[in-house]
Amino acid sequence: MSHLLVIGGSDAGISAALRAREINPDWEVTALVADAYPNFSICGLPFFLSGETPDWHELAHRSVAEIEAQGIRLALNHTARAIDPAERSVTVETPDGALARFSYDRLVIGAGAEPATPEIEGHDLPGVFPLRTMDDSFRVETRLRTLLERAQAQGVRPHALIVGAGYIGLEMADALTRRGFTVTLAQRGTTVLSTVDAPLGRIVSQELERHGVEVVTGAAIERIAPDEETPGRLSIQGRSGFHHVADLIIMATGVRPVTRLAQTAGVTLGEHGAIRVNRAMETTVPGIFAAGDCVETWHRVLQTSTYLPLGTTAHKQGCIAGENAVRADGSKREFAGTMGTQVVKVFELAIARTGLLDAEALAAGFAPLTVETTTWDHKRYYPGAHELHLRVTGDRATGRLLGAQIVGDWRGEVAKRIDIFATALHHDTRVADLSDLDLSYTPPLSSPWDPVQMAAQAWEAEHRRLIRKR
Repeated sequence: MSHLLVIGGSDAGISAALRAREINPDWEVTALVADAYPNFSICGLPFFLSGETPDWHELAHRSVAEIEAQGIRLALNHTARAIDPAERSVTVETPDGALARFSYDRLVIGAGAEPATPEIEGHDLPGVFPLRTMDDSFRVETRLRTLLERAQAQGVRPHALIVGAGYIGLEMADALTRRGFTVTLAQRGTTVLSTVDAPLGRIVSQELERHGVEVVTGAAIERIAPDEETPGRLSIQGRSGFHHVADLIIMATGVRPVTRLAQTAGVTLGEHGAIRVNRAMETTVPGIFAAGDCVETWHRVLQTSTYLPLGTTAHKQGCIAGENAVRADGSKREFAGTMGTQVVKVFELAIARTGLLDAEALAAGFAPLTVETTTWDHKRYYPGAHELHLRVTGDRATGRLLGAQIVGDWRGEVAKRIDIFATALHHDTRVADLSDLDLSYTPPLSSPWDPVQMAAQAWEAEHRRLIRKR
């Protein structure tokens, strides 16, 4: 019987294993999982730490029993160390520290990503935590409980510093505030959440500050050390006189692809440092596929490969890798591509984007025009209306939609509305065509012209004005 070996137990790996069993149940499938938590939602870690999802077991997309019921052999706490493509085998460290060899007919690498910790002196001190794995979250939770118990006894609030203001940084600012911490968010750039334009980033900063989070931009952290005046606390120093003392530090400075294992097999890396794959998720080594946060991603708008690690993308790529690895007829499915569609909730706001920002579109050779619109999420006469801030980017020359961003109350259907833009992008739609969409309407939920369409019409009006001005 042919054997598919999958390295990785997160989104891409388990998706590959499940899809392979679905497409061709005649294949044996084994998944090597480096820890004891297969198919857990890493995206859910901030909500476990906030207390909103108090039982960490609920973060599992599927239990071990449910995965094994699909005919998949799970090798938990097995770490792949090297791949021999000539012998079609993988050297694996077992839970007792011994080495074993697993053979394969086809191999899928779903090694994921790891924290991209900057060169900061003291980043590995006790009390400084990355947040990427279940074990990371357990270590943070233990520290949180200790600090909260001590603070309650002393009648003070513990202080947390978060380095990095991307998605995890923002979600952890929300989470730790909910847990009773005083929170400082330190960002190297000029605004938080660089995945949206600066005007929307400033709205996010205002929301953080409204909930008591201190936001410090332009803060390049250089050194972390034990505080000399208060034992057990940490002193953080950075450029331009930045100095804070904290009880806990979360390093949320992004991720980088894990490629060391793939390189033992001679797999080629791309210009972004991730594993190079084609759209069938094949690497440059025959018989080896790869998917998820360790690989380059085909961008549907740019029509080129980039590095854009997202859970949704990992699930899709894993399915394609698993299917193509075991198809009996030799045919191949291709990854349709990503547009970088993302959404995050921070306190009462939801922030979403898809496609290209203005600067990204310009760098890609387009002639972008970006227009911002502020409108209501539903008819204002119905109670509970909230403002939405939408930015639409289109190409001046062709009128083609290139991207969109939305910030608004999390109850204002922000995710649904960015998905409308994402669907339009997927089908290479012009901005003007959005007004022709047959979207639903009732006063408590929308308007006869949905905010998506109002934003598109504002873009069209500005586009016409600029044309007349020539």
